[in-house]
Amino acid sequence: MSTLQSIDLVNLVDDIKAWAVALGFQQVGISDIDLSQHEYALQQWLDNQYHGEMDYMASHGMKRARPAELVPGTVRVISVRMDYLPPDASFARHLKDGDMAYISRYALGRDYHKVLRKKLKQLGEQISERLAGTQYRPFVDSAPVLEHAIAEKAGLGWTGKHSLTLNKQAGSWFFLGELFINLPLPVDEPVEENCGTCTACMTMCPTQAIVAPYQVDARRCISYLTIEYNGVIPEDLRPAMGNRIYGCDDCQLVCPWNRFAPVTAESDFHPRQVLHGQSLLTLFGWDEKTFLHNTEGSPIRRIGYAKWQRNLCVAIGNAPYSEEYITALNAAKDEACELVLPHLEWALAQQHRKHQANSDENRQLARLTRTIEKGLPRDA
Repeated sequence: MSTLQSIDLVNLVDDIKAWAVALGFQQVGISDIDLSQHEYALQQWLDNQYHGEMDYMASHGMKRARPAELVPGTVRVISVRMDYLPPDASFARHLKDGDMAYISRYALGRDYHKVLRKKLKQLGEQISERLAGTQYRPFVDSAPVLEHAIAEKAGLGWTGKHSLTLNKQAGSWFFLGELFINLPLPVDEPVEENCGTCTACMTMCPTQAIVAPYQVDARRCISYLTIEYNGVIPEDLRPAMGNRIYGCDDCQLVCPWNRFAPVTAESDFHPRQVLHGQSLLTLFGWDEKTFLHNTEGSPIRRIGYAKWQRNLCVAIGNAPYSEEYITALNAAKDEACELVLPHLEWALAQQHRKHQANSDENRQLARLTRTIEKGLPRDA
């Protein structure tokens, strides 16, 4: 085991990056801990209440932009990227089919928190074995960390107008992780911003949650509404949610850079068939025991059964009319909890409205047909 005085930090960085790639990361960069340039924007975002009910965003204040306050002794952050785009994405087909449940691509496989954290811990152990006195702590979207700002400073990509990190070779279909460390490693250079004048992500957001370049109002974001938000979803936002029951990928789907995104090499992120391409009726038919069993080891499990049912009710309300939906909703009504019930009743009202509209249209068509037939010659 070496000491800091005797080791070549440049060569150590080369080894760290090689170890990380061997562990399954596609890219590694190193950043210093000066994120002060992001503090004003962070405070403005909080002051605008764009964090919604995510109180933890405000409670930690500027600690997000000050890594050494989160982990004393930190002088560098190792930022890593792991691609997650599954081999069978089926984005368009699933979104267009109103009877099919759309689940964000990142959530179809194993919980990324567990996958990345385990590998980051292994990377820290390898560094510690090489260099005595190394202190490290891994983070994966689970602490007050400005992960996109760090990734940008570490050269993994640039921040897109949807606030996600973009990379020329990988688009945005990847997870980020960080290893806070007490070693004064050489840092990487940021890359050039390459969004230009493109505003596709802003234009195509179903709920117009990207209120300005690099600013997302979480209170309107479908990912927030279906995952983080614990209350009754505002009625005016429900129609735009369509069949999205867990997360939303629209801002990434329209991004030109995602045409270059590679398929993941990590089998843990491949879709589980029990979740992938399932009908709304099938998923709505799960009881809580089935939900917990089928989402074991999945990030979906953390929203709980009530929010799962709430989201499905909204999607069923947006689905084409079907008597099966009305039957299923009525059957679940008596046992619906306080959170689910208003969404279930809304879904019933939407289905009945569509049924009435279909009936009215059919009657009009029948009258038109009879009128035309009356005007035709007898031998026509």
